[in-house]
Amino acid sequence: MVVTQLAGARSESAILVGAARDGDRSAFGRLYQLFARMVHAILLSRVPRAEVDDLVQDVFLVAMRRLHTLRDHDAFGPWLAMIARNRAVDYHRRTRQTTELPEELAGGDAVETESFAVLAAVKQLPDAYRETLLMRLVEGMTGPEIAARTGLTPASVRVNLHRGMKQLREKLGGKAHE
Repeated sequence: MVVTQLAGARSESAILVGAARDGDRSAFGRLYQLFARMVHAILLSRVPRAEVDDLVQDVFLVAMRRLHTLRDHDAFGPWLAMIARNRAVDYHRRTRQTTELPEELAGGDAVETESFAVLAAVKQLPDAYRETLLMRLVEGMTGPEIAARTGLTPASVRVNLHRGMKQLREKLGGKAHE
């Protein structure tokens, strides 16, 4: 009875972390399903688009190798987010400086070009706003889902989304008038 109550108090991700630490690959696969969009958004806010998918895989490989070092199973989301941020820093340290071509040269359609312009504007925002906005706008995560995955409070997520959208509108509005 006590074990059942304790297990009921633990989050799904904490239970999956415990199983994954014990070698259950399907549990780690489920963790990937739950957290891949968060990791993708964090990386998208920090590295070139073309590098994001490979880096998402790198983040999960690092997490799988280091899972035994995670003390609090309920902290998997914030721990994984920190790995993603560190991986982005490592990417910039190891990569020679390159300049991306302007999106107009890509020859994409108007919607694609506009999407790239919005992404560029989001990347100019403070980290907290960038990450939560990309989780919401690109990955389609809800506010409560973002809070659950990142370890932020729902109120913090709401504030970050609100302030981030306000700053994004200002950036995009200012660009439209130039």
